[in-house]
Amino acid sequence: VQLVESGGGLVRPGGSLRLSCAASGFTFSSYAMSWYRQAPGSERELVASISSAGGSTNYANSVKGRFTISRDNTKNTVYLQMNSLRPEDTAVYYCYTWIGRVNYWGKGTLVTVSS
Repeated sequence: VQLVESGGGLVRPGGSLRLSCAASGFTFSSYAMSWYRQAPGSERELVASISSAGGSTNYANSVKGRFTISRDNTKNTVYLQMNSLRPEDTAVYYCYTWIGRVNYWGKGTLVTVSS
């Protein structure tokens, strides 16, 4: 199993970014996927999740209405569209899945929101 995030960077408050997570090594369309984030000095927290077919999504209260998780099962990729970014969204964002009682994480991509 391999999860590779991309799309992070520096953005001004109010700006947008789209993160991508390319998955390989498993049947992507069979598993739910999630995005987590970890800010400096804080615990890792769940940002958003999406079901295997994409019909069900969940979001942390802090990002509802601003972030959108989606997936393309033909490309084995999950996305996180982040709009109206705030300084408190600054964190390393990780792609995650759970297969056969095993947690799989990507290495993360850094998002910095600053003027």
